[in-house]
Amino acid sequence: MIRLLIVLVLAALVWFAAMKAIEAARRADVDWTGVTAFVAFIVMAFWLRHVTGMG
Repeated sequence: MIRLLIVLVLAALVWFAAMKAIEAARRADVDWTGVTAFVAFIVMAFWLRHVTGMG
């Protein structure tokens, strides 16, 4: 039961963060260069983990 509560709270927080991100993107207050670099870093980390088997 506690696990379900934690999952529901985390899902609500993710939903809230997603709504704030969409709202900011619509206002164009987003530095797209920074967002692209952040996403590229995450993708590269997963790819290197896949290739090397480390991490």
